[in-house]
Amino acid sequence: MKLLKKILPPPRWRVAVIVALGVFSGLGCYTFYVSKAYSYLSDKPEVCVNCHIMGTQYATWFHSSHRERATCNDCHVPHNNAIEKYAFKAKDGMRHAALFTLRLEHQSITIGDAGASVVQQNCIRCHTELNENVGLAKVTFEMAKKNEGKVCWECHREVPHGKMRGLSSTPNAILPLPETPVPDWLNELMASKKK
Repeated sequence: MKLLKKILPPPRWRVAVIVALGVFSGLGCYTFYVSKAYSYLSDKPEVCVNCHIMGTQYATWFHSSHRERATCNDCHVPHNNAIEKYAFKAKDGMRHAALFTLRLEHQSITIGDAGASVVQQNCIRCHTELNENVGLAKVTFEMAKKNEGKVCWECHREVPHGKMRGLSSTPNAILPLPETPVPDWLNELMASKKK
């Protein structure tokens, strides 16, 4: 009971606190819906083009040999366990969202160290049999940074994204359009007001 008294605001502030919590909860739910945050729980590559600056990455992957076998998350997300996978997706997604919201995104997107480490781990995971048959060592991204080997894309530069030089690399790419977050009833209401 003492703990509850410490948590609850004084009686004169309770209504204001309840209203404020309601407003923040409503704004949070609305932001979750409009930003399509729920879609990032899937492994669909189309989700990556929710952010229009990822069009080049999607288009080049779509025309690569990896399209038949691997989605974006197969390469760019850890696969050790579900907790690590979704924690990485959340952290990386929040970073991307913050950069995009603050207009700090670069025209030519480059992968950071955390992402590069994950991609290298996934190259090794998917191509283990080939690496063992050819006798390639399992070089981690951290080893490559210390010049103790090379990461896979040092030799395989155009896999799976080809030659990318920013948004100008794929000027005529046909990309899946994200669905509008505007509900049908609101579109119909707006259309009837225009008449």
